[in-house]
Amino acid sequence: MSDESPDVDVIVQLWADAKILYLAGVFPKYGSDAWRALHPDDPKRLAAALDAAEMWRKYGDEEALLAWFREVSRPRPSLADRRTKAELDAAAKPKPAHQLQATPGWPPIAIPGQPGKYLTSDAREEAA
Repeated sequence: MSDESPDVDVIVQLWADAKILYLAGVFPKYGSDAWRALHPDDPKRLAAALDAAEMWRKYGDEEALLAWFREVSRPRPSLADRRTKAELDAAAKPKPAHQLQATPGWPPIAIPGQPGKYLTSDAREEAA
């Protein structure tokens, strides 16, 4: 092997040690001062990177995750403050259909359900 390429046994040992530390949870948080103080070849450094990568895979961005936790754990209004069944029933009743009205200076409006029929501002229908 050349002097530039690392020994395969060293890489395998680093990976095995990092995996053991990762599974045991014995490593500093990725990016922390303690993590930065570790030697680049320290298996704890790789174990922390593995943990951070796994957290990113599972949960995505940490700030977005924390914002989601804040949102789902915020206090909700009590049931007494919410709308009653009668209010919800009234809100769910069908509304009358919107009456189309053409605006002067604007293009004609296609009339739904009547292909080729248009409503114009002078209130007459034109064929397409």
